[in-house]
Amino acid sequence: MKNEAIKVLQKKKKTILETWMKFQLADEGLREDLMSNEDLRVQSEELLNTFVDNLKDESIDDPKNSDFEPVVDILTGISISRAKQGYSPRETGTFVFSLKDALLNVLQTEIKDPQELYMQSLKISKIIDSFGVSTFETFIKGREEVILRQTDEITEISTPVIRVWDGILALPIIGTLDSSRTQVVMESLLQEIVESGSSIAILDISGVPAVDSLVAQHLIKTVSATRLMGAECIISGIRPEIAQTVVHLGIDLSHVTTKASLASALKTAFALLQLQVVKKQKVAAISEN
Repeated sequence: MKNEAIKVLQKKKKTILETWMKFQLADEGLREDLMSNEDLRVQSEELLNTFVDNLKDESIDDPKNSDFEPVVDILTGISISRAKQGYSPRETGTFVFSLKDALLNVLQTEIKDPQELYMQSLKISKIIDSFGVSTFETFIKGREEVILRQTDEITEISTPVIRVWDGILALPIIGTLDSSRTQVVMESLLQEIVESGSSIAILDISGVPAVDSLVAQHLIKTVSATRLMGAECIISGIRPEIAQTVVHLGIDLSHVTTKASLASALKTAFALLQLQVVKKQKVAAISEN
């Protein structure tokens, strides 16, 4: 004999959907800017139909039953999509748990025996709670993917290689220099050296908040890689506090050309290339008598 709760939910799918939509549309946090009400209805109907159709005597007592895999697959897609769209964890959780409210609402209306109602409501609650946990786990993974992608994009944007003069490149570094970012810096710089044929590269660390032994090692690696490509590397932006830190840590930068400012580094680069910048003299206008 089929479980009474299953019979009720399969018979009242339309009522459940309408109740669920009413709960969602009444929520103050409804994001109509991210999804239209019609799209929300389509998404909700697909999830509800899949859940009810896979709710069986064998699975109603086991939230982890394989019969619910199609439901979990749909929730996974919804969670990842919402994470990328900009929904908050609360908004995504409300979507799932408002379904539980709709399901229990219908059960309370249709099942008259208090004991039976309690038992069936408990089973449905456990299933939806399990779905909620899966939804949050997937949402977090989706948000982490977004953060990692944005971090990579920001890293690429924040390490531009600039051609300041024929044969001279400059790479201003802003923010913390870690291992992964050092790799991006080296790849960008070495690629530009090859493409431009430049013989001098200036690493400006004016925007690096602090230099420790690890950051210094990353800089030394970048300088070494640049030299292997046949280019000279100059580090500019050595502030007094950075100089004191380097000395205190006992870091040897004696084999690296360092300058206090980008202007000073550029002047050194001109000297290495035997270039001279001369200020143009103003020619006085000759007045006609």
